[in-house]
Amino acid sequence: MAGNDLRIEPLTRAAFRPFGDAIDADGAERFKINNGSTTRFHDLARVDVAAEGGHPLVNIFRARPLPMPLTVAMVEKHPLGSQAFIPLEAAPFLVVVAPPGDTVRPADLRAFLARGGQGVNYAPGVWHHPVIALGRETDFLVIDRGGPGDNLAEFFFDEGDQRVVDSAA
Repeated sequence: MAGNDLRIEPLTRAAFRPFGDAIDADGAERFKINNGSTTRFHDLARVDVAAEGGHPLVNIFRARPLPMPLTVAMVEKHPLGSQAFIPLEAAPFLVVVAPPGDTVRPADLRAFLARGGQGVNYAPGVWHHPVIALGRETDFLVIDRGGPGDNLAEFFFDEGDQRVVDSAA
């Protein structure tokens, strides 16, 4: 692994907790509902969009795979609300994140592999790379914040500070 390479970790609730919620039915509280015909996997993520008069948006994002290995040249954050990504098919995707703050250091970046059936909910202010589909175009259900206020900040790394992530790693 070269000095700028970013190691990919499995996406687990514990590992992702500093950045928000791993959305996963495994280990979730569950209830039988609808006269027993349905299992509800309960309270999987804390959607937080109310700051400064925000309201929830429900969107579909269609993401094309990015070329691998991927150079992480920029990250973004949404300071006024959380942002959840749930693939609409059992497709894995990459998640690159860093803790909240005014800026981000390359050493703060972490990469996670979300397996098919998992999603993520970025906490407000968490730095993250835009969605990274793997292998094929993938649709994601995205729940985030609409309303007044500036809810997007971008940070661009200097060329020598960029990290590289390879889905084959």
